[in-house]
Amino acid sequence: MANEHHLSQAAHDRLSAELEQLRTVGRVEMADRIERAREHGDLKENAEYHAAKEEKAKMEARVAKIAGILENAVIVEGSESGGRVATGSVVTLRYEGDDETEVERYLVGSIEERHDDLEVVSPQSPLGEALIGAEVGATVEYAGPAGTLRVEVVDIE
Repeated sequence: MANEHHLSQAAHDRLSAELEQLRTVGRVEMADRIERAREHGDLKENAEYHAAKEEKAKMEARVAKIAGILENAVIVEGSESGGRVATGSVVTLRYEGDDETEVERYLVGSIEERHDDLEVVSPQSPLGEALIGAEVGATVEYAGPAGTLRVEVVDIE
């Protein structure tokens, strides 16, 4: 079974609009660009043609990625402030041994949810799994590349 993608309604709507734009306007514009590049002569040495074909491949990869995300999307709501960490929550963490002022903020969820230049932690990652359900003040442990790490949940938005 495919992995579920937990998205807010806003992210789902944004991805749906992007997919529609890429499948309609994007494909037409790309076809026109490739056709114009073909008119410049020998395709073996036509850099504009090869660049357009590469850009089309990237666009089609994005279409496939978004379609896969939306096909397996589950709409979720972020947790209430001061509640428990859930998909869509923005958490402020302090790593064990760090100074009281050294905190890091993360968005727990899909990379497609990214906003405000926050780093994203997947709910399926070791840190994400440890954080889901934690409350403010809780200390959770997770396995990192260099061993077990402990973090304190300072705030949940």
